[in-house]
Amino acid sequence: MLRVHLTARRAAGYQRGMTAPATPYKPLDIAIELIRCPSVTPEDAGALAVLERYLAPLGFACERMRFSAEGTPDIDNLYARIGSGHPHFCFAGHTDVVPVGEASAWSADPFAAATRDGRLYGRGAVDMKGSIASFVAAAQRVVAEGFQGSISLLITGDEEGPSINGTKKMLERLAARGETIDHCIVGEPSCAERLGDTIKVGRRGSINGWLTVEGTQGHVAYPQLADNPVPKLLEMLRRLDAHVLDEGTDHFQPSNLEITSVDVGNPTTNLIPGSARAMLNIRFNDRHTGASLEAWMRSVFDAVAAETGARYRFKAVTSGEAFVTAPGPFSALVAEAARKVTGVTPELSTTGGTSDARFIRAYAPVVEFGLLNQTMHKADENAGIDDIARLADIYETVLRGYFAGRAGA
Repeated sequence: MLRVHLTARRAAGYQRGMTAPATPYKPLDIAIELIRCPSVTPEDAGALAVLERYLAPLGFACERMRFSAEGTPDIDNLYARIGSGHPHFCFAGHTDVVPVGEASAWSADPFAAATRDGRLYGRGAVDMKGSIASFVAAAQRVVAEGFQGSISLLITGDEEGPSINGTKKMLERLAARGETIDHCIVGEPSCAERLGDTIKVGRRGSINGWLTVEGTQGHVAYPQLADNPVPKLLEMLRRLDAHVLDEGTDHFQPSNLEITSVDVGNPTTNLIPGSARAMLNIRFNDRHTGASLEAWMRSVFDAVAAETGARYRFKAVTSGEAFVTAPGPFSALVAEAARKVTGVTPELSTTGGTSDARFIRAYAPVVEFGLLNQTMHKADENAGIDDIARLADIYETVLRGYFAGRAGA
């Protein structure tokens, strides 16, 4: 189902001096409204409607994109755009949040959006309703004065979930109808210690693996009548763990393989199990691909199987490939805006997990810049109220510089 709000401004593109709400948007107010929507993935809980209520009066055409796939929840997403020309600047983010966990660990209701001691508390404060609110406030300021080009927001409700019915499908729909994005900022909480200290210009890839070695169950006193799969599984894992994948690259730290589970499900002490299982994850840099790492792991397993007669099954799923947006005019523009507002010179980093930037990078140069990440996914998630306001100033500075300079690649 598709809901579209069309405006004359969208059709006409940019017009200097377009009428906008007289009262400046306060990013804190928007963030509070968003947090009070308990949008635990995959629920929307009214969060997208809050954004429509702020964006439509500015002239943004607000389009709901709802996607579904077998075995996954239906997801509402929002694409809002003002202008029809280029350059086209996109802000990407998500209104869904992770569960609150143990409610008793919170000092206040996770969805009350409490403020105290200069901080805003609530699930999504930093990841990433605070940054969405900051961008909406920044967009109001820029739209009110006029600009040449297009501004859009690509907001999903599926980033913290399977990431199947969100950003990836939105981008495919835009491409199918000929809409292109020139540059994108993802509002993920990128900063480590101070607002402005880190811009993510890439991410490592991630591949998950599930390995099962089959044996023959039997009594431990009669091993000749059984086939113990555990030593064979352990040898496979030992060889994986002993291998140095790389020493890092110009933009990435070394790749790392982590064994995350080893299990036989054995309830007793005198039983040789019939199978043994393990799970693993590799976070990898741009020296590898998901396909190359899967092929390497299978070659290790095949070698052990040839030596020991092991019978195994292996499944691998790559959730994202490594990517980097090479430092250039766009990352420099964002870095200078952060430095101008905060006095901090950002580090260009590729650390951390995956984000929806892994989908966007196939369509446009993309960087991630948002609030501090110290409390993301934790109880008492919170953001500095001043940081939310300053992030709006940074986004405003980015937008003004982008359209003034017509943004390089």
